[in-house]
Amino acid sequence: MKTTIILLLSTLVWLFGASSVAAQDEDVECLACHDDHSLVKDRDGITISLFVDYGLYGKTVHAEEGCISCHEDVDPDDLPHEDDLSKVDCSMCHDVDDFESSTHGESVGQGRYLAPTCSTCHSKHNIRSPSDTDSWVHTTNIVRLCSSCHKENVAVADLKPLTSRERIGLEPLEDILHAAGSSLRGLTLTPTCETCHSGHSALPGTDGSSPTHRNNIVATCLTCHGQIEEVHQSVFDGSSWTESLLSGPVCVDCHKPHKRESALVAFSDGTCLSCHGSDGFSTAIDGEERSLHVNSAMVGESVHADLTCVACHTKVDLDHDPVCVDSGPVNCATCHSGTVAQFVGSQHGADYAEGNPIAPYCADCHGTHEIRSHTDILSPTYPRNIPDLCGTCHQEGEQAAAAYTGNEQEIVNHYQMSIHGKGLIESGLIVTATCVDCHTAHGELPATDENSTVHANNIAQTCASCHTGILQTLSSSVHSKTITQTDKKLPTCNDCHSSHEVQRVSEDAFRKDILDQCGTCHEDLTESYFETFHGKVSYLGNVTSARCYDCHGSHNILPKSNPASTLSPENVVETCQKCHSDANVRFTQYLTHADYHDGEKYPRLNFAFLAMTMLLVSVFIFFGAHTLLWFPRALSERKKNAIENGKEGNL
Repeated sequence: MKTTIILLLSTLVWLFGASSVAAQDEDVECLACHDDHSLVKDRDGITISLFVDYGLYGKTVHAEEGCISCHEDVDPDDLPHEDDLSKVDCSMCHDVDDFESSTHGESVGQGRYLAPTCSTCHSKHNIRSPSDTDSWVHTTNIVRLCSSCHKENVAVADLKPLTSRERIGLEPLEDILHAAGSSLRGLTLTPTCETCHSGHSALPGTDGSSPTHRNNIVATCLTCHGQIEEVHQSVFDGSSWTESLLSGPVCVDCHKPHKRESALVAFSDGTCLSCHGSDGFSTAIDGEERSLHVNSAMVGESVHADLTCVACHTKVDLDHDPVCVDSGPVNCATCHSGTVAQFVGSQHGADYAEGNPIAPYCADCHGTHEIRSHTDILSPTYPRNIPDLCGTCHQEGEQAAAAYTGNEQEIVNHYQMSIHGKGLIESGLIVTATCVDCHTAHGELPATDENSTVHANNIAQTCASCHTGILQTLSSSVHSKTITQTDKKLPTCNDCHSSHEVQRVSEDAFRKDILDQCGTCHEDLTESYFETFHGKVSYLGNVTSARCYDCHGSHNILPKSNPASTLSPENVVETCQKCHSDANVRFTQYLTHADYHDGEKYPRLNFAFLAMTMLLVSVFIFFGAHTLLWFPRALSERKKNAIENGKEGNL
């Protein structure tokens, strides 16, 4: 068996060797004519050389195949052959499906002038392996090969105007980063045309299947630039770059694919300011003349001073004149994707998306070319300037205020008069709460939205960003949802302190209003309070008499049974002594909110009330009846006395 296999293999080797020798013998016959430099052919008025350099041909991948393996319609026994031979069909040995469906293949199928065929890139009789440095398709030669067509001032470029991204340009190869690496420095790992566009299945960048299509270009670039996510992490506000693709630029927006420099370098600020630096530079937009002047001095003082114009205006294009025509608005999400995502989910963002003309966008609050840090006192977003900034829309009489349908009125004016507003505006305390501290800067939502920072379920946590200690105290009081399980609404910060009219608790106005605030929920207790001395003098306008929170506490309200309560047996004397220095245990036994109508809770008081009421009613009934019964007798006696005295006529 082993001997048989050896004989079979030997036979195959001999047959292939014999085939190779036969092919070489046939080639000798072909070269008898085609080794002549003067052998030419005229085709449509063009002289075509038919010379074949056998020295080069002998080194090709087809050297052992022989001429007639490709030129099948040539009979070596019947020479010379016909003048017009069929074109070589590479598909006899090679799968050309990818090529036929490519933009090159479609051009060939349409018979278009200069459409490239296999021999255009691989040559005819000098076809080398791609790993051969002398091959036209070797990595170090690819750029030169492709640029023979895809370069300005060559036939293909003249037939089809190229965009700035397609155009390789007139720059020498050493000025193109990837090309210089492969062509001049022999770096075989450097990307070439084939790396990005693919070899046989090249498609235009407008084709969704093309690796250079906008939706695919990032994945194409990531095949080499695998760490690019980390490089751009800070640019995209800490979020993943690929997650920001829908709102941000792709690679070729900043890094022009066929040029060494990126877009950030290709367009200098000087180029932009040559037009936009002029005071009178303007254009008509929607029938309105709008200034396009950019104050370079203000840009130099902004947070974007270190950025070039095209770092924000990423859609400038060399194909346009001027390059910024139709570049569209700046997309702030390019760098601030997280912040813009908050804005998109806010009420402002929703209104802006719906095309509401009064809805603000980034530039309305931050400015355009003069954007300053929120820590800069000149910035409209500096804390002390926030009320004026928000007031441009929400001030009474402005458009946003007119469109507002909520219960709050004169919001900005009330804020300015509040303890927060006075602290900020009059005292200059920038740590004081401003509009954005409560409503957030970019994610504001109406109070009815459960995700809003000023929703009833969230307002305490919002206030706690400044008043942390109070929240800790409130969380253990009877007003906390974790303590009191009820279907009724429990009060939150703004129920007692209001939203925009927050006052000092020591001010007379707050002490007067707190009775109404507490009475909103505790109506019966409020009525009983006004039956007491404290309540009656309060009703008459006295603000020093004890209010609800003087006895019960403000944020630390607890049941009397709780030892920590201000009204517990352990603390009640001390509570009363804040006003009544001589108060003792007996003094505290006074029933402050006692309701004599409540027989179940206050049986003795109710019994006394009923008894005294009955006594009073009985007395009035008895003496009323007595008076009614006595009245006729009194009249009779008076008449009798008058008669006796002779004065009957005077009755």
